[in-house]
Amino acid sequence: MPQVMFYQLAATAKSAAERACELVADAYANKQKVAVMCETQSLAEDVDELLWQLPAKRFVPHNLHGEGPPSGTPVVICWEESQLVRRPLVVNLGDTMLSNPQQYQRIIDFVPADDAEKQAARVRYKKYQQAGCNMQFTAAED
Repeated sequence: MPQVMFYQLAATAKSAAERACELVADAYANKQKVAVMCETQSLAEDVDELLWQLPAKRFVPHNLHGEGPPSGTPVVICWEESQLVRRPLVVNLGDTMLSNPQQYQRIIDFVPADDAEKQAARVRYKKYQQAGCNMQFTAAED
């Protein structure tokens, strides 16, 4: 049963993409392979750039889907669900639930401060719960 962690973002907090990059760096530091699912290719490119901007001591080997070495990198950034590679951890920056959450050990998702985005996150939370996922919720650190 996958573990799904929702992070509540404050209105003054970092964006979901910025927070996602911090969590990806933490996961890489713990030798975990990660897939980042973005809503659009543009967002995927933004996440790619944010990962390059991390301090040198937090460097994360990563690539956009279709780039990089044939064996892949520890972190791959996707913008279509068909691009997702099987990784223990998926960070979801999309507006919808992953269609097959059971194939992942952990999923990270976000609850933005914006009311419309917050409502979409509530829908994703309920769907993950109905899919039998083990749900957790926490406030994101600034």
